Amino acid sequence: MFIVHVFITVKPGDVDDFIEATVANAKASVQEPGIIRFDVLQESDRPDHFLLVEVYRTKEDPARHKETDHYKRWKESVAEMMAVPRTKQIYTPLFPGEEAWD
Repeated sequence: MFIVHVFITVKPGDVDDFIEATVANAKASVQEPGIIRFDVLQESDRPDHFLLVEVYRTKEDPARHKETDHYKRWKESVAEMMAVPRTKQIYTPLFPGEEAWD
């Protein structure tokens, strides 16, 4: 199991367009066999800050995800919307264990 948190800050005028593009990508992403979850979260106090929580079955699945048409469309469409380059952090689940995620 492989969990990725992606931290994104969007230019204030692009928030609505970013949400639309990112939700469309998330809806397509959860259809991939290697993705267990794909959450799109917006900070309550800073609406231009977002967190994507991506839960993959294996370490190889993120690379497969990046080869999909919907990911490529998303990456291109939101590139100019980001105020700063996005960052990510990788996590390993401790509790609940992997068996609880299916």
